[in-house]
Amino acid sequence: MTDHPLRNTPSLDAFWMPFTANRQFKAAPRMLVAAQGMHYTADDGRTVLDGTAGLWCVNAGHGRRGIAAAVERQLATLDFAPTFQMGHPIAFEFAERLAEIAPGGPDQRLDRVFFTNSGSESVDTALKIALAYQRAIGQGTRTRLIGRERGYHGVGFGGLSVGGIVSNRRVFPQLNGTDHLRHTHDPARNAFVKGQPEHGVELADDLERLVALHGAETIAACIVEPVAGSTGVLIPPKGYLERLREICTKHGILLIFDEVISGFGRLGSPFATDYFGVVPDLVTSAKGLTNGTVPMGAVFASRAVHDALMNGPDGIELFHGYTYSGHPVACAAGLATLDIYREEGLLTRAASLADDWAAAMHDLRGRKNVIDIRTIGLIAGIELAPRPDAPGKRAYDLFVDCFARGLLTRVTGDIIALSPPLILERGQIGEIVEMLGAAIDRVA
Repeated sequence: MTDHPLRNTPSLDAFWMPFTANRQFKAAPRMLVAAQGMHYTADDGRTVLDGTAGLWCVNAGHGRRGIAAAVERQLATLDFAPTFQMGHPIAFEFAERLAEIAPGGPDQRLDRVFFTNSGSESVDTALKIALAYQRAIGQGTRTRLIGRERGYHGVGFGGLSVGGIVSNRRVFPQLNGTDHLRHTHDPARNAFVKGQPEHGVELADDLERLVALHGAETIAACIVEPVAGSTGVLIPPKGYLERLREICTKHGILLIFDEVISGFGRLGSPFATDYFGVVPDLVTSAKGLTNGTVPMGAVFASRAVHDALMNGPDGIELFHGYTYSGHPVACAAGLATLDIYREEGLLTRAASLADDWAAAMHDLRGRKNVIDIRTIGLIAGIELAPRPDAPGKRAYDLFVDCFARGLLTRVTGDIIALSPPLILERGQIGEIVEMLGAAIDRVA
C-alpha cells in the first residue's frame, strides 16, 4: 500500500469545487489540513476557530478518536455489504439506536429509519415515501409537493423543486406539480429577535391558499425546515409550525421537517421537532448523524406512514434505495457518534449555552451595516446591508477577513451564519464575537 500525503503545492485544476467560485478560490486558496476539537489548522500553520461545525455537521468537534477507532474496526471486519435483499447487523443496530432518540420522543413513534448518504438524498427519499404513502392509502391523485420560498432541501431534482433559493433553481428544470409557501423573513417587524419572532404566524395560512388553488386531493406533502439554515438562519414565528401541522392534518397532507441542519442537538434538544413540540410525519437528517466523518443520511418515518406501505402484496414495498444505504462503515461512525452525544450530553448541551450565545451575538447590534441578528440554540445569522453595486460582496469580504485572522464563518448572500460545534466553551463564544466584531469594523 502506498501513502499519498498532501503535497506542499498540489495542483488545483482537476477538482471542480461545489458551491464555490472556483476561479476566485483558486486565485487565492483557503486550505485546511488538520482539525482537532474546536479548531482547524490551515496550510500555513495558523489555527482557525471553527465557527460553523465544518458545514453544520461536526457537532461533537473534530478528531474524535472513538469515531476513528470504530471506523477502523469496521473496515477490518466488514468493509461493505449490500442491503438489497441482504442485511448486516450493524445497520439494524444503528437504526434501533436512532429509533430510541427519534424526533418527538417514543410516544410519537417516528421510529422507522430509512438510510441514505446525504441530506439531499434524505429529502428526495422523504418526498418519494410521501408519494408512495398516498398511493398506498388510495390517494393516488395526491402528487403535488409544497415547499417554501428561501427553503433549501439539497440539490437532487426533488429537493431542488421544493427548494426556494433562486440561484440553485434558475439553471435547472424542476419537477412538475410543485408550489411554494411564502418565506417567513420579515425584518420590518422582527429584526434583532432572540428566538422565535412574535409576528408571522399567519404566513402558515399560505398552505390553505394553495389547497384552495390546487385542491387538497392533489397535494401529497409539505416540506419545510423548522429553522431555515442555508438561506441565512430564518427562525419560525411563534405558532407558525403549529399552524402548518393543523392545516396538514385537516387536509390529509403529510408534513415533512427537513432537519438536516437542526437535528442532533443544534437547538439544545435532539431535534427541532422536540424543541418546538410540533411532530411531522417524516423527518430528514444527515450532517450530525456521523459527526460529518462519513457521508450518511436518514429519514425518520412515522409508524403510520411506514405501516401503510407494508399492507400490500408480498414483495418489495418501496422501489427505492441506494447502493450505500446503511453502509457498515457509516453505521459504525454513527454508533460511535451517538455514544459521544450520550456520554457528553451534547444533544441538550446547547440549551445551557443558548442565552449566553444570544446575548453575545446581539452585542454586535449597532456595528456598521449590521441590519439584523437572529439567534436560536447555537445558531446565529448576522445580516449585513448589501453594497448597492455588489450584493453579497460585503459578507463575502467579511468571511475572507475572518478566515485570514483565524475564524471560520459561513456566508450566504449578505448573511454570516454561525453554528459552532456543540463542545463550544463559554470563553470561545466571546472569542468568536470579538473576532467577528473586529472584522466588521475593518471591512463591513
